[in-house]
Amino acid sequence: MLAVLALAAGAYAAALETSVFAVDRIDVARGPPRLQAELREALAPEIGRSLLRVDSAEIARRTAPIPDLAGVSFDRRFPHTLRIRATAERPVLLLRRGADTWLVSARGRVMRKLHTPKLSSLPRTWVKKGTPVVIGEFLAPDRGGIAAAALAPLPRGTFPSSVRFVRASATELTLVLSSGMEVRLGDLGDLRLKVAIARRLLHRLEAGAATTGYVDVSVPERPVAKSP
Repeated sequence: MLAVLALAAGAYAAALETSVFAVDRIDVARGPPRLQAELREALAPEIGRSLLRVDSAEIARRTAPIPDLAGVSFDRRFPHTLRIRATAERPVLLLRRGADTWLVSARGRVMRKLHTPKLSSLPRTWVKKGTPVVIGEFLAPDRGGIAAAALAPLPRGTFPSSVRFVRASATELTLVLSSGMEVRLGDLGDLRLKVAIARRLLHRLEAGAATTGYVDVSVPERPVAKSP
C-alpha cells in the first residue's frame, strides 16, 4: 500500500514539473467577443503551465483588472485545455461629466469610456465637472453609484416607457421616464417594493394618456400620484 501511495505521489510530482499536462489552449465558454479576447490576453501567461498548477487565486488576480468582467471560474480539461467561464458586467447607465461619457454596470463599475453616447438608449446621470472617473473602479454612491444601484434591479419593460435619466443626490432619487413622468423613490430602501407600486400606478396613469406628472413612492405605505 505504501509503495502504491509513493508511486502515485511521484507521478503527481512529475506531472507538476513536466509538460505532460501543460496548458496549450484557453477556451472561454461564454461572454461577448470583447470580453473573451480580454480574458485570453490576461491569461496568456498560463500557457505552458501545468494544469495541476493552475490556481483560482491566480486566475482571479490576473482577470480582476478587466472592467467588463463581473466574475470568473475555471475547469481543467485534461490533458491541455484551461476552460474559463466568464460572467460579464451588465451595463445599465451612462455616466455624463460635461462632454465625457462612461458606461457603468449594474454593480456601479466603470466599464469604459464611450465616444458615441447618442447610439445608446441607456439612462443617463450627471456628475459635476472635475469628478474623478476611473475605468475599472466602482463609483462612490454620490458619484453615480446610487443611480446604478437604482437601475440594477429593473428589467426591460418595468415601466410603460423607458428610463431616460436619473437624478440622484443625498436627498433625492428620481427616475425620469421618456414619457416625461417621474418616479420619485426617496432612497434605495425597499427598492423592489417601491418599484412594484410605482409600476402599477404608472400603468394606470399612462393608460389614460398621462405623459407628465409623477408618482412618489418614497414612503411606499403612502404612495402619491399626480398627472395633469
